[in-house]
Amino acid sequence: MPGGPALALARRGSAGRSSLGMMKPRLQTSLGQHLVLTPQLRQALHLLQLSALELEAEIASAVESNPLLDWQEHAPLQAPSQDGAPAGDEPRVSEPEPSERWEMDDSWYGGAGAGSGPGSDDDGDPTDRLVQTESLREHLAWQLHLSHLSARDRGIGDALIDAIDDDGYLRTSFADIADTLQPEIHCEAEEILAVLRQIQRLDPAGVGARDLRECLRLQLDALPGGTPGRALAGRIVDELIEDLPRIGPQGLAEALHCEPCEAETALQLLRSLDPRPGAQIGGVSSDTYVAPDCAIERHQGVWKVALVGGPHSRLTIHRGYEGMIRHASEADAGYLRGRLQEARWLLKNVQARGETLLKVVRCLVRQQSGFLEFGPQALRPLTLREVAAEIGMHESTVSRAIARKYVHTPRGTLPLRQFFASGVGTDSGGQASSTAIQQMIRGLVDAENPRKPLSDARLAEALKAAGVAVARRTVTKYREAMNIPSSHDRVRLG
Repeated sequence: MPGGPALALARRGSAGRSSLGMMKPRLQTSLGQHLVLTPQLRQALHLLQLSALELEAEIASAVESNPLLDWQEHAPLQAPSQDGAPAGDEPRVSEPEPSERWEMDDSWYGGAGAGSGPGSDDDGDPTDRLVQTESLREHLAWQLHLSHLSARDRGIGDALIDAIDDDGYLRTSFADIADTLQPEIHCEAEEILAVLRQIQRLDPAGVGARDLRECLRLQLDALPGGTPGRALAGRIVDELIEDLPRIGPQGLAEALHCEPCEAETALQLLRSLDPRPGAQIGGVSSDTYVAPDCAIERHQGVWKVALVGGPHSRLTIHRGYEGMIRHASEADAGYLRGRLQEARWLLKNVQARGETLLKVVRCLVRQQSGFLEFGPQALRPLTLREVAAEIGMHESTVSRAIARKYVHTPRGTLPLRQFFASGVGTDSGGQASSTAIQQMIRGLVDAENPRKPLSDARLAEALKAAGVAVARRTVTKYREAMNIPSSHDRVRLG
């Protein structure tokens, strides 16, 4: 056809110009919000979840490596300002110099006089600070029973937690889990998976995974959406985790069609994850000494809360090196400024840790004053969600704040988790905490006829008569948790 190829080319060119006209580059602006996990925020989250002893080790390491950090040798003593606390003869506290007050936490040593508080070397009976190491199973079971789950789902959850190994992995099949639940609970794999998803949201992040890929993915999903490298790290976990040791950063960038710096950021994020999250909880030793972070004391009829002093309360900026910045060479001044910024971040984050801890503990004191006065039988049901709502924080922040934290009280040095308890409905329409029910069971066992001990079924009937309806299986679980033998083993003929 005459002119066919030329006409076809002309039409194709015209279509191309039309298409290009529709794809003109344009500048657009949009507003959005996302949270970026900056180094400061990452450090703040890290410090918040450390125990008191781990915090001191972290700070000691920082002082060794950063010349701009120093110890304040002598700090004046001054009374703290506590909410609702009466003025007058107050316990003494370690207080920073006025110029450094923003950099440090107030510290309260409590007690009748200097050297008698929980932060001193002569803190009463040292066995008060000897505590049982919490196992991974106990840590997970405590969180699970604070969740809003049905009794059936809690039963499935307990079976799953029992099957999780010390590294935090679930290596048992759903079929085996279902077998262990029978004959009391008959369930399908879908129901077990649904409860497992709930367990995988617990602390530590990554627990309950069935393989390394799922473990890393769970930890990535727990990070804020705007974390640098998070999306790319997720692709690496999903697509290239097995090839990662072989291809390296450059091959990774080529495989993902991204810049090498972006691949390196994602790799750094992956390296910060823990392939054995369960190992964070518990230890080899059956007991350990702890250092309390806070002290609770009743003074003139008012419960008061304050931080316990420690080496971190003497942390300060090294003024000598700070003064050298103005006279140093450009290279040295740049180095010193960088270390000064790191020192200020650490001081502010240590202070933020203390403020968060005080908010949480003050809330616990308000909610559980009966527990402090009368003991475990007066412990009321309390969940992480309730505390988070009262103090305006996220549940995960509260969980980090109480993790491996202890408080010195008139009843001894207690883990903060002991102030929380799941609830069981009563006939009066209220709720009784699981801890209070355990104390009721112990009281019934202590008062029983040693020749005819109460069976778990009769214990459940006695509790029901007292207005607390619990199943026999629940009584068995609570009895075993308190290491009380079965009725058959409690028979005493003498």
